[in-house]
Amino acid sequence: MIEFRHVTKRYAKDATTTALFDLNLSVAKGELVFLAGPSGAGKSTLLKMIAAVERPSSGSVEVNGQDIGRLNATGLAYLRRNLGLILQQQRLLADRPVLANVLLPLIVTGTPRDEAEKRARAALDKVGLLDKAQADPLSLSGGEQQRVSIARAIVNRPQIILADEPTANLDRVSAGKVIDALKAFHAVGVTCLISTHDDNIYQPGARVIHLAQGRLVGDTQVPQAAPQTQVAS
Repeated sequence: MIEFRHVTKRYAKDATTTALFDLNLSVAKGELVFLAGPSGAGKSTLLKMIAAVERPSSGSVEVNGQDIGRLNATGLAYLRRNLGLILQQQRLLADRPVLANVLLPLIVTGTPRDEAEKRARAALDKVGLLDKAQADPLSLSGGEQQRVSIARAIVNRPQIILADEPTANLDRVSAGKVIDALKAFHAVGVTCLISTHDDNIYQPGARVIHLAQGRLVGDTQVPQAAPQTQVAS
C-alpha cells in the first residue's frame, strides 16, 4: 500500500538538513506500524511524505500504486481524501462546537448535510465522545481533544491513518484511550502508521520501524502476548 524507494529528503543543500536518507520501506494494507526514534529522526517527515505534504528530493513514494511526486491537484485531493491525518497539535476550531469540527472534511467534499451529520455523530460515537457533540472544544481535556481529532480524521472513512505523536503530553489514561481508538480502526482493516517516543503504547503483533538521523536502523515486531495458562486446583 505504501512504498518508499531510495527516498532522500533535504530541506537545503547542506547535508546536515537531510531529514531522510536513502530510505527503502514497504507497508502492506492493513498493517499497524509504529515509527520509533528520537526527535529529528525523520518520523514526521516520513508521515508528511505519505500525505504529499512534503515531496522527495530524490527517490519515489508510492501510495496505492500512485507516485505522489507525479500527482496533479486532482490526484492529490483524491489521495488525501483516503488519508486520515492526526497531528500532535489538534488544531480544532474554537469558534464552533465539537460536532461542527468533525463535520468539516465532509462539508469540504460536498457530502449532503444530513449524511455528513450522521457520519460525524458515528465517528464521535466510535471514539466515545458522542455526548460531547455540542461542547466547546476548549472545554475538553487534552485527551478528549485528541480523540475529537481522530473522529475528524476518520469521518471520511480513510484507508490509511497517519498519526504524528498522538499521545504526546497526555497522561497514561488519556493516551490509552487514544490508542484504543486507533486500534479499533486498525481492527476493521485500516492501515495505521503512528509515530511515537513512547514504547509503552506499542501493541502486541505490531511492526516497529526504528529511525535515527533520517535512516532506517531497525524493523522489528512486537511480540504477541503470551496466552494465560490456568493452574489446576
